[in-house]
Amino acid sequence: MKLYALNTGGFKLDGGAMFGVVPKSIWSKTNPADKNNMIDVVARCLLIEDGNRLILIDCGMGNKQSDKFFNYYYRWGGWSLEKALSSLGFCKEDVTDVFLTHLHFDHCGGCVQWNKERSGYELVFKNAIVWSNDSHWNWAIKPNSREKASFLSENIIPISESGNLKFIPVPELDILQSSELGFDVFFANGHTDKQMIPIITYRGKTICFMADLLPTAGHIPVAYVMGYDTRPLLTLKEKERFLNLAADNNFYLLLEHDAHNELITVKHTEKGIRLNETHKLNNLF
Repeated sequence: MKLYALNTGGFKLDGGAMFGVVPKSIWSKTNPADKNNMIDVVARCLLIEDGNRLILIDCGMGNKQSDKFFNYYYRWGGWSLEKALSSLGFCKEDVTDVFLTHLHFDHCGGCVQWNKERSGYELVFKNAIVWSNDSHWNWAIKPNSREKASFLSENIIPISESGNLKFIPVPELDILQSSELGFDVFFANGHTDKQMIPIITYRGKTICFMADLLPTAGHIPVAYVMGYDTRPLLTLKEKERFLNLAADNNFYLLLEHDAHNELITVKHTEKGIRLNETHKLNNLF
């Protein structure tokens, strides 16, 4: 098995929305804002090369949306998923599985593109099974008012219409062990319903792809919860449980949205869980 961190693009989000009730004077120490109160974030994905499988975890926001849409997010950096795959010697036809942690546009938009005639949509990864879970899928196709702007039908419906969609079973407890993709999955319901966090055993260590359970290192303090979360009090409990597991077991946490910190560990302190070390995936292994 080989793991690769892929940067599929930089963009900006409102710092206040990213940190909820946390004052700017505090969050700006770790995530400095520009004059418009926007902070730098990225769409970092994870690629797993495992035998004859090439598994992509999340795929960024893609490029099919209008200029008006992208202007809200101040894209920067010039990266793309296709460039990231090509730099490793892969192409989109090589991908066998796409695992979507959840269906917000910045996590799944890169799975669907315009067809050649721009008359409809098609899968980017035509040879891949696309994995979600039935609870989250049903939550996304009938969105609540709070999440409606994040669940875009053009990102979601073409996946099911392709015939390539499969569902991960939802466990009775919060961890599914030994999924069909070869890794465990932690289910979290605070950010959105049934978000999935992959937990991967790799070269004697545990790598966790944190998605929006822990978007940046600045969000490590348990009370630092995004304003986007639908059930923030539940996020508090889920973060506390997961970060304690991470500190107790020296998990390595791959951060999907942190523009500066790719891979981190956390530790117990008198103030609670805090940042321990920062790493680059390809330097550590």
